[in-house]
Amino acid sequence: MNLPNVDLNLLEHPTLEQVQAKLLEHPPRILLLYGSNREKSFSRLAVQEAGRILEHFGAEVKIFHPKGLPLPEDADTDHPKVKELHELLVWSEGMVWCSPERHGSMSSIFKAQIDWIPLAAGAIRATQGKTLAVMQVCGGSQSFNTVNQLRILGRWMRMITIPNQSSIPKAFMEFDENDRMKSSSYYTRIVDVMEELFKFTLLTRGQSAYLTDRYSERIESAEELSNRVNQKSI
Repeated sequence: MNLPNVDLNLLEHPTLEQVQAKLLEHPPRILLLYGSNREKSFSRLAVQEAGRILEHFGAEVKIFHPKGLPLPEDADTDHPKVKELHELLVWSEGMVWCSPERHGSMSSIFKAQIDWIPLAAGAIRATQGKTLAVMQVCGGSQSFNTVNQLRILGRWMRMITIPNQSSIPKAFMEFDENDRMKSSSYYTRIVDVMEELFKFTLLTRGQSAYLTDRYSERIESAEELSNRVNQKSI
């Protein structure tokens, strides 16, 4: 094949053996984020339900509680809540994001968590190669504005965002007096989403670095790449 504009020394031929999942000793590690600090937060209740399902599949689950997290750029990275978020991010292999829809968008509380996630090591995103499932809770009729925005964020952060998603309309009607989600098609959808996330995480564990390795970055030095993505002006 004649490819005069390609450095063939840096263009690898992917093989079936290279993309095979790795058998790791620890269970899949899933971090769940939600987007409300209300005492009765339906996005928190939704991720708690999601976490129970993931634990049933065999995942190790941790939930980050955003209360006390400062606004981005309003504190240093050694702030306790910022450090907690960063440590959980490093620990995780997959993530679940759930935000309430506010004014047709994700909540500021959720976006603040995303904005605290660093571009670690220059151009290499700390989220790169991790699996992601997106969810939203609605105060009224069903909408998909927030999950669509979360997908844009996931793609930008080079995450392996699964096809399925969950949107819960009139969330205040979907949980009982014990803060457990009622049986419904919306609950069934969350089961579907978590099952799919768990499968994709098993498929990609130990392989994220290879699956997200790019030819364009192999032909560019780490220093050049860092300078390009961190330039002060365009």
